[in-house]
Amino acid sequence: MNYFKHDTAIVDNGARIGEGSRVWHFAHVCAGAQIGAGVSLGQNVFVGNKVTIGDRCKIQNNVSVYDNVHLAEGVFCGPSMVFTNVYNPRSLIERKDQYRDTQVGKGATLGANCTIVCGVTIGEYAFIGAGAVINKDVPAYALMVGVPAKQIGWMSEFGEQLDLPIEGQAQVICPHTGAIYQLAGKQLQKI
Repeated sequence: MNYFKHDTAIVDNGARIGEGSRVWHFAHVCAGAQIGAGVSLGQNVFVGNKVTIGDRCKIQNNVSVYDNVHLAEGVFCGPSMVFTNVYNPRSLIERKDQYRDTQVGKGATLGANCTIVCGVTIGEYAFIGAGAVINKDVPAYALMVGVPAKQIGWMSEFGEQLDLPIEGQAQVICPHTGAIYQLAGKQLQKI
């Protein structure tokens, strides 16, 4: 075993966990899970069978990463944030064949207590504010807040809000890294 597992954690046979990862108190990783290197799974984290978690992700306490959720490298999941995998669940109706894929791009931040409704794609380095509810796709670098979430700005890869309009033509330099960000319409990219 090339990762740390707390004595109270459960890792089912067959789960793949990368080197240097840490599985903390009362976490449960199901047999089909694929977890990258350098990942931290906080206290009381659940990881389903049909889940992929990229290298260097941080999943904070009390997060359940259900089937059909896929996290790219470096995703941050804040404490008690929520993923879903069925759009219209009912206890009396079996819908395991209706799971919707949720994709979270590289470096994205999902703030504490936010909810990600299944079937969406969150772009790389997007920033979802605490308590927000995401029910549609999120562009790369977008700053999203509210219920339902609305875009209020753009974030740098460093994690600081950029002084740019929501849409239009503009360019800005990140004061922390010197990276240049170019806005074209409703798309932001680092150049």
